[in-house]
Amino acid sequence: MKQFGLLGHPLGHSFSRAFFNEKFVREGIDAEYLNFDMPDISELNKVLDEHPSLCGLNVTIPYKQAIISYLNELSDEAQAIGAVNVVKIEHRDDASPWLKGFNSDIIGFTDSIRPLLERHHRKALILGTGGASKAVCRGLEKLGIEWRYVSRKTITQPNSDSAAGQTLSYSDLSPEIMAEYTIIINCTPLGMHPHTDSCPEIPYRTLTNRHLLYDLVYNPEITLFMRNGRRQGAKVKNGLEMLHRQALASWEFWNS
Repeated sequence: MKQFGLLGHPLGHSFSRAFFNEKFVREGIDAEYLNFDMPDISELNKVLDEHPSLCGLNVTIPYKQAIISYLNELSDEAQAIGAVNVVKIEHRDDASPWLKGFNSDIIGFTDSIRPLLERHHRKALILGTGGASKAVCRGLEKLGIEWRYVSRKTITQPNSDSAAGQTLSYSDLSPEIMAEYTIIINCTPLGMHPHTDSCPEIPYRTLTNRHLLYDLVYNPEITLFMRNGRRQGAKVKNGLEMLHRQALASWEFWNS
């Protein structure tokens, strides 16, 4: 029986195990999907040793960047993004596993946000700078949308002479900035179950019906970030469709 799994910490919020095991039963696939809740990424080699039938992994918070140093190869997209959420595992003749990293977050994100975009949605603020945000940046570029990071930390981007290289702080979000950037994407875990009473500290009162708020969090279905936007007339969407689409893309990568 082939094995697949999810690598991250903590994994209490994850839907992947149920999604894939239901898929395997429904489609008669002889495989199982396991959760690998690892407090430290260094435990990866132990997981590989103990599960010789492991053919693929999904990777979630906080290891989408840390796992790269454990891989033998990266797809061009994963290399460009600098983050991995899918690992294909091949067992070659010498019996040592060969690990190749991919990024399916960009597929899930672009496919799910594209139908919501209107002509005035030309600039985006990205809240958070973790591994998922890097795929979002790449996806926005492919969609022809300008973006800027918003973070509590100071970050130097390689293209720091451009707007995209100049990270904003939350205190920088003036009414003028909020009017200019009509897409707001939450790439932080704020608002995720069980901490449902938290949200990014943006000036929600400046939002209008021209704004689109996209939350990568999917549990709960309606986050506080989304509720605050909806009160101002903004269009809102959670990350569940993105998750489904990236999961299906993962399956394609594992079987390519």
